[in-house]
Amino acid sequence: MRARFLLSTLLLLLPVLARAADPATIPITTSSPEARSLYLEGRDLVERLKGTEAHLRTDKAVKLDPQFALAWLQWAQTSGTAKDFFDGLTKAVANAGHASKGEQLFIRAADAGAHARPAEQEQLLGELVKMYPSDPRALAQLGIVLFARQDYAGAIRELSRAIEIDPKFTLPYNQLGYAYRAQGKNAEAEKTFQKYAELLPDDPNPHDSYAELLMRMGRFQESITEYRKALQIDPLFLSAYVGIANDQMLMGKGDEARSTLKQMLAKARTDGEKRQAWFWTAESYMHEERWTDAIRCLQEEKKIADASGDVLSASQDLNFMGNLLLAAGKPAEAAQKFDESIRMVDGSKASEATKATAQRAHIFDMARVALKKGDLATARADAAKYATAVEAKGVPFEVRQSHELAGMIAVQAKQWDVALAELGKAGDQNPRVMYFTGLAWQGKGDAAKASEAFRAAADFNQLSGVYGFIQPEARRQLGRS
Repeated sequence: MRARFLLSTLLLLLPVLARAADPATIPITTSSPEARSLYLEGRDLVERLKGTEAHLRTDKAVKLDPQFALAWLQWAQTSGTAKDFFDGLTKAVANAGHASKGEQLFIRAADAGAHARPAEQEQLLGELVKMYPSDPRALAQLGIVLFARQDYAGAIRELSRAIEIDPKFTLPYNQLGYAYRAQGKNAEAEKTFQKYAELLPDDPNPHDSYAELLMRMGRFQESITEYRKALQIDPLFLSAYVGIANDQMLMGKGDEARSTLKQMLAKARTDGEKRQAWFWTAESYMHEERWTDAIRCLQEEKKIADASGDVLSASQDLNFMGNLLLAAGKPAEAAQKFDESIRMVDGSKASEATKATAQRAHIFDMARVALKKGDLATARADAAKYATAVEAKGVPFEVRQSHELAGMIAVQAKQWDVALAELGKAGDQNPRVMYFTGLAWQGKGDAAKASEAFRAAADFNQLSGVYGFIQPEARRQLGRS
């Protein structure tokens, strides 16, 4: 009896002991030492971008302690499907009351980001950093969010601070390299990725990240070599297959890309990995403007979502099919897919915030349908409606997309100065924006600036779901085959 009493008392004290272990860092509150150990193993894998392995560890952790809020957040973020992500996030929020104030801020920030409340997300992470200014993970998380908002200078500041505090904490090096790349500072990016590899000599991700930089620089064969190094270290590091396939696409070797992705599909362990293989196979066909073949791949991807009851992922597949039909010059059929997609979301158990985000995106999609039909009046009306909805929410990505839409409409209306002004406020890492900027300069009669923009679009050389829609046309504009 005494032994059992002492064990029970120890378990009750564990959350307090976890907080007292290092007061400079965010606590990890759980009633199970084994769950905590599994969570930390999973976190280490997350920070090396091994999501599937991390999920398996974290799944064991939440089974040992179903009230482990931070583990539920990690479970969500490594799940690989939209359904599981939101299910896990809901459980993290529901159990946050069992956790410390720091953990609650971390979870609330993730929830705000997932439900299109970016200002709240940044504010919560700011509070977290003030509470734990010496926790490199808090700083890295803020840096990652700033990167997503295309505040690259802010991201570099926070990520560099995280490295200063803990030079052996590897996650910031990865994101810092991408931030330098986004600024066009390839030499700094290369040094950062090389340092990352030095710190993790037996890890695949530094090679994967460096390979992406080499891809961006057009050094495709060297990029493939780095991706293969990642696979030699870990044959199940499946993102390397995606990278190799993209290099092969950009080299004009579509059949080789699809063979690579077939290998990935054979090794896939989860629905998320299988869906990725089909998505990028579709992308390989997009670079060849084989829209029917791309749609067939999306149908295979959707079958996976349908089989598991993942309504949100299935709706995303329908939406992407709509985009493919739009590219194929079939706006009426595209509109049907967009409508089917939004009906699926509206009828789902998704949160009202998620449904509202999908409804705003639907306005954007239907404006492009009208534009494809040559109906400028409807396109402008939808664009104005979208701009109003976006302004009310203030989500940076949507704000940039609103300017992109206005710029595309202005190009079709031959309002070149308006187009350039709007596109200048759109995403600077979006190849479609680069392409339409080329059309605007072409319309103004500035061949040099048009060629520069078309070259940027054609040689974007990054992993992007949008790239395949515009790369062939950008190449034609440059006179390439």
